Amino acid sequence: MGIVKIADGLHDEVRRASTVMCRSINAQAEFWMKIGMLAEANPTLSFNDIVKMTLEEAEVRPRGLVVA
Repeated sequence: MGIVKIADGLHDEVRRASTVMCRSINAQAEFWMKIGMLAEANPTLSFNDIVKMTLEEAEVRPRGLVVA
C-alpha cells in the first residue's frame, strides 16, 4: 500500500461522493481508479457495460436482474 497525492479539490470531490455512495473516502477513490483504468483499456464500453462486466467477473447476479 502506498500514498497517492491528489489535489485538494479532487479530494473534496472524493469525500462528497463517498458520502453519497456509502463508501469510505479510500474505497471511493479506489473505485474511481479501477473504473478509469478499465475505461482506458476498453474505450468502446460505457460505464454501465464496465460495471456489468465487473459484476459478472465477480459472479454477482443482482436479484430481479433480467439477463437477455
